[in-house]
Amino acid sequence: MHSDNNNSALLQNLSPNQRTWRRFKSNKRGYYSLLIFSVLFVLSLFAEVLSNDKPLIVLYKGEIFFPVLISYPEITFDGDFETETDYNDAYIKEKISEHGWILPTLNSHSYNSINYDSAEPNPAAPSLQNLLGTDDRGRDVLARLIYGFRLSVLFAFALTIIGIAIGIIAGAVQGYFGGRIDLYFQRFIEVWGSMPELYLLIIFSSIFQPGVLILIILLSLFGWMGLSDYVRAEFLKGRNLEYIKAAKALGLSNLQIMLRHLLPNSMTPVITFLPFRISGSILALTSLDFLGLGVPPSTPSLGELLSQGKENISAWWLSLSTFIVLVGTLMLLIFIGEAIREALDTRKNS
Repeated sequence: MHSDNNNSALLQNLSPNQRTWRRFKSNKRGYYSLLIFSVLFVLSLFAEVLSNDKPLIVLYKGEIFFPVLISYPEITFDGDFETETDYNDAYIKEKISEHGWILPTLNSHSYNSINYDSAEPNPAAPSLQNLLGTDDRGRDVLARLIYGFRLSVLFAFALTIIGIAIGIIAGAVQGYFGGRIDLYFQRFIEVWGSMPELYLLIIFSSIFQPGVLILIILLSLFGWMGLSDYVRAEFLKGRNLEYIKAAKALGLSNLQIMLRHLLPNSMTPVITFLPFRISGSILALTSLDFLGLGVPPSTPSLGELLSQGKENISAWWLSLSTFIVLVGTLMLLIFIGEAIREALDTRKNS
């Protein structure tokens, strides 16, 4: 009984944000999913340091070189050519080992480096040289998964941020002003939402060279509509409350009222759907890459690896490794989203 009183007193001293964070941490599955996803994402930002065909440090004849940061010609290490050094070349390795040493990355392959020394035809099965095998062009699957994961998450973050920004602005204008502005905007959303998004992507991909920027622009044109409905509903509900009327009577401008008073109280659906929007963006990029409508083929992509797995059924390592990364990422985001939804539930007091 005494501990319950202490807990109640402690909860009363916490701010609303602190209570929300406390509820989020109490959901162990969501909390640890956030930690795991954050660690994986931060590590992927240093993909060039983790997986690269250029070593971290080379000591040659008493001089230190940093190939990850600076490109060195082969003649630097007494080679025959003035082109950039291939540190996986047996001749260069022998030259450097005679007068120094090499500190390689954890995985000595980049996303676009090809293993010319593989004894098996491509795609080659997992081996000590390529821990997750190679794709049909001889590129290391592990490296392409690391770089592809980073690209997918960064793409999802960019698409989500743009979609949220447009959705908040559109929903706020509709909900706050209402009337004809709301009516005309709703009719526009109905017409715009009926546009065949996939057909437009096919048309634009035939006109413009596919790329991340083009995909972000095209998908952002449609990704804001679902969120704007929730923001619109929150603004419609809040604009007639007493404190909003008091703010108008005090002379605050419409923009000040929207930003200071209505928007903070309308962020609950935005934050709740944030992980699910990120997972949806990752799936969108993966699906487009799988269909050949996404990024260029040389770009590391989870969808492109899945497409290769479909074309090379016997190369099980292509589909299995990509499936594990993709499904694992989506599961982490779903667990995070569920934990956020429970944490923002004001009916819970703990």
